[in-house]
Amino acid sequence: MFWILIKYAITASVVVLVSEVAKRSDRLGGLLAALPLVTILVLIWMKVEGQPLNKIANHAWYTFWYVVPTLPMFLLFPVLLNRFGFWPTLAICCVVTVLLFILYAMVVRRFGIQLL
Repeated sequence: MFWILIKYAITASVVVLVSEVAKRSDRLGGLLAALPLVTILVLIWMKVEGQPLNKIANHAWYTFWYVVPTLPMFLLFPVLLNRFGFWPTLAICCVVTVLLFILYAMVVRRFGIQLL
């Protein structure tokens, strides 16, 4: 139980750190948010908890493929924000991301990559 609390505390601290930095500097906050900090933490937690190397490698592999269809959201969000407001823009971006992910999964399936 103590280990899980440590994991939560460290992981939450990373998110809070990024959000606090972003309040002070758009560029630095964006840079930190773009870094795969959560993925790195997950890889570390998996290693420390004794997960097999192939499971850790698979996590990194699929993370790469799952990130790609999320990238357009970061271009769409600022374009829609002033027009629709925060919550509708967030909802639109989530729907667009899900649709892009489904389309993307169908495309990469033709190359032997199973995402769904």
